[in-house]
Amino acid sequence: MTIGRKKWAIAEGYIPSGSTGPLPEMESHETVCILNAGEVEAKVEIVLYFSDKDPVGPYHVNVPANRTKHVRFNNLNDPEPVPKDTDFASVITSNVPIVVQHTRLDSRQAANALLSTIAYSSE
Repeated sequence: MTIGRKKWAIAEGYIPSGSTGPLPEMESHETVCILNAGEVEAKVEIVLYFSDKDPVGPYHVNVPANRTKHVRFNNLNDPEPVPKDTDFASVITSNVPIVVQHTRLDSRQAANALLSTIAYSSE
């Protein structure tokens, strides 16, 4: 089965520097969830955009055929770590159709906040 698009955007991004609870499970984070329901490995590139500096990327992620991968922006380090306490947006491109979802855990307070949205797709 093939489902999805090859180009996605997440206009909202922010990694809080503070966290409450056990690490790494409860660490405040941004995640891009990628579904590859196709028969070919997805070679995914992520480029980050900022309000006050040039874009950074691409970050490279491979998602095997018929698999999902949840990638924490906190763990992206090459070409450089994603800054905390900084607004950013991302454009995600793939060689094959994928589905992209965005999730954030904000655990700065003991009463945690989790949000999740489908990304915007374009072709």
